[in-house]
Amino acid sequence: MQFRDLKTQYQVLKKDIDEAMIKVATDCNFISGQQVKDLEKELAEYVGVKHCVTCANGTDALSIAMMAWKIGEGDAVFVPDFTFFSSGEIVSHAGATPIFVDVDEKTFNIDCDSLEKAIIKIKNEGNLTPKAIIAVDLFGLPADFTKVREIADKYGLYILEDGAQGFGGQIKGKVACSFGDISTTSFFPAKPLGCYGDGGAVFTNDDELADLMRSICVHGKGAMKYDNIRIGLNSRLDTIQAAILSIKLKAFSDYELTDVNKAASLYTEKLSELSKEYNFELPYIPDGYVSSWAQYTLKLENEEIRNKLQSYLKEKDIPTMVYYPKPMHKQEAFNEVAYTQDESNLKVTENLCKTVLSLPMHPYLKEEDIDVVVREIKNFFSK
Repeated sequence: MQFRDLKTQYQVLKKDIDEAMIKVATDCNFISGQQVKDLEKELAEYVGVKHCVTCANGTDALSIAMMAWKIGEGDAVFVPDFTFFSSGEIVSHAGATPIFVDVDEKTFNIDCDSLEKAIIKIKNEGNLTPKAIIAVDLFGLPADFTKVREIADKYGLYILEDGAQGFGGQIKGKVACSFGDISTTSFFPAKPLGCYGDGGAVFTNDDELADLMRSICVHGKGAMKYDNIRIGLNSRLDTIQAAILSIKLKAFSDYELTDVNKAASLYTEKLSELSKEYNFELPYIPDGYVSSWAQYTLKLENEEIRNKLQSYLKEKDIPTMVYYPKPMHKQEAFNEVAYTQDESNLKVTENLCKTVLSLPMHPYLKEEDIDVVVREIKNFFSK
């Protein structure tokens, strides 16, 4: 059983993907080929924004936003404590200070009460200037952007939507990667829409920001690549990855998003009674939201049970993952560069790191595979 079955996906899409890769190799347009421009148009249309700018990876996409907004030393950027390292890493790279805030115990996304309290505290202290909120669409579920937007507008902050795991998610029909002033995603192979290497993209409706970010991606270019008008990056999506993603985007839109939601519904249906009997929690999707299910994550009663269940499933050849075992505020890399946190304000994150466990999840997951996972979870608890 595969945790995320890229092998089956390739076999389904093999003919079209092979033809797309061979065309790039035949034409030798490896950098900035027409396929990149075509993909950017397709992605912008799918998300529902004016501009998509592709880049080398999801971390660069976040950094490009920081650079476009000129965020740097003396600035505060608010980041959920329960997320992947890069969400905070890029703040430190920019020279700004990451302020970690707690997450909602049901959705695992940024907790807006914790967020507003942190903003007020930083403003009252007067040592840093609040500049931006990074709201992560964790595990495929968009953050509560209605409340995030209210807070951002109230305090004059930018919203950076980190949609690395959220591509395809929705709130009342509006698609993820359209909620931020700048939104980003990652095309890492295991993401909801993944390429065969690294890749990323930024999205915006702002014409000037789009032009600026295109310049940043290519060494801060001006009228042409040897006219450098600002300090930028070397961050371009390879043509071959764009060609692959174009094929995958069609499959994602046509059936993969639907099928991964069917798999999630089967898990929830089959685990519902077990979760009540053995006191573990299933993923929570608020009304009006659609997840793209980057992960299907259980919350167990305590760390001991989580670890024992993971070991048991491994013995049965069922792969699982812990996302994430360590809060951001406890990462050693942030010891000297992050705001000193009051851990009493980050209790939800600390508990999640001890209790979450993600099960195999992808659009090609068969019902019989789900039945195996459910049966073994039942066997574990019954013993």
